[in-house]
Amino acid sequence: MREIEHFDVIVVGAGISGIGAAVHLQRRCPDRRVVILEGRANIGGTWDLFRYPGIRSDSDMYTLGFNFKPWNQARAIADGPSIMKYLDEAAREEGIYARIHFGHHVTAAAWDSGTARWLVAAQHDGSEVELSCNFLHMCSGYYDYEAGYTPEFFGRERFTGRIVHPQHWPADLDYRGKRVIVIGSGATAMTLIPAMARDAAQVTMLQRSPTYVISRPAEDKFANTLKRMLPPMLAYGIIRWRNTLFHQLLFGLARTWPGLVRRCLLAKVRAQLGPDFDVAKHFAPRYNPWEQRLCLVPDDDLFVAIKSGRATVVTDHIETFTENGIRLKSGKELTADIIVTATGLKLLFLAGMAVAVDGRKVDFSKTFGYKGMMFSDVPNLACVFGYTNSSWTLKADLESEYLCRLLNHMQASGNPIATPVLADADITPERWIDFSSGYFERALASFPKQGSKRPWKLYQNYLKDILLFEFASIEDGSLRFSKKGKATGIN
Repeated sequence: MREIEHFDVIVVGAGISGIGAAVHLQRRCPDRRVVILEGRANIGGTWDLFRYPGIRSDSDMYTLGFNFKPWNQARAIADGPSIMKYLDEAAREEGIYARIHFGHHVTAAAWDSGTARWLVAAQHDGSEVELSCNFLHMCSGYYDYEAGYTPEFFGRERFTGRIVHPQHWPADLDYRGKRVIVIGSGATAMTLIPAMARDAAQVTMLQRSPTYVISRPAEDKFANTLKRMLPPMLAYGIIRWRNTLFHQLLFGLARTWPGLVRRCLLAKVRAQLGPDFDVAKHFAPRYNPWEQRLCLVPDDDLFVAIKSGRATVVTDHIETFTENGIRLKSGKELTADIIVTATGLKLLFLAGMAVAVDGRKVDFSKTFGYKGMMFSDVPNLACVFGYTNSSWTLKADLESEYLCRLLNHMQASGNPIATPVLADADITPERWIDFSSGYFERALASFPKQGSKRPWKLYQNYLKDILLFEFASIEDGSLRFSKKGKATGIN
């Protein structure tokens, strides 16, 4: 009988969350045996997967970067290759590559309270392998890496040109001198359009409805000045806090005075595109700011492309694809050689992994999130889910540091099992994420619920989360600790 390799902690995913988690674990829990299982052949996750033109961060790198490694490039809004270089440097400096098992796609995890272990199944080189661990930490993101979301477009098969989705960008796609339609109005579309407009004959952003955009310089002059004057970590900490507080202030203003923020955002777009551009039609959404994520436009690149005439915006509904492009419900026809369906992601909770606890299959849609990272009646499992209104890594760092606190507490108390238990009858269920974006709406039924008060509340507030993760007691009455045997709270 083959012996199953055992680890103290298995981290799933070697993207920005997984690398960060591994670094925090080896710094704060140096005696634990940790492995990262990564389904792909490289680190980076999102930043290794997406290869479309112009791929860049939609948050500044002073907050998207790790709290332990300063971002030292001049550009705060970084392109994909620069982010990959940063992640590679972090992994090499901290010795993380030695902990990664590449080509291990996790498919299932089964918890046994009798042994206080997870048995984790993964596909590797066409075969199933099994490993075990005391604690399972999911850093696999929240979308399906296999395929993006593409609606059913009537007449799609009639189009004689090429149709591509940004999630799987063809390396051989030559769009120089071509007419391109980009379907979508999110961050991906607004990144693609100015990048492709430099070489394409014409790029058209075709959207059903507009998205709010906010422009800022790709280089942060204040940050670059401060980095020249102060030690790296001190300067990085100040810049990180300044940018974080700005994000929180903007989000708070949008929720408190949405009309004011809306007018300010649209006024800035009008200032860029001039009085003759129909901003109300093409850049004024029906929803309030921050009910969906704002799209970042660095150095006004989208507006520059539009003003140059190489990019246009069309707001309409698709009636059908045709041989030469797309016919709209207004009767207008758009011609194209290439159509890019920048129509969003398919969300996938816990990477689609099948989970069982003591032989019982877990339906996570019936669970409540504890501190937004663990789940009611599911022992020794955590999941990184970053901010939707700010940089992902701000939350990922907090969650990984809290996990280290939790593991050290469990070791010191001699309790190998930690199970969130919802015992407060006054807590009512709420949506996991209070966002109206289509990709959230399509998938939220499969996600956990959040509760109406802490520690079951999923905050989108960094300051509140610092209190919740760094200063709140581990022994809070909702997280139950037990010995090997039947985990507390399991039915």
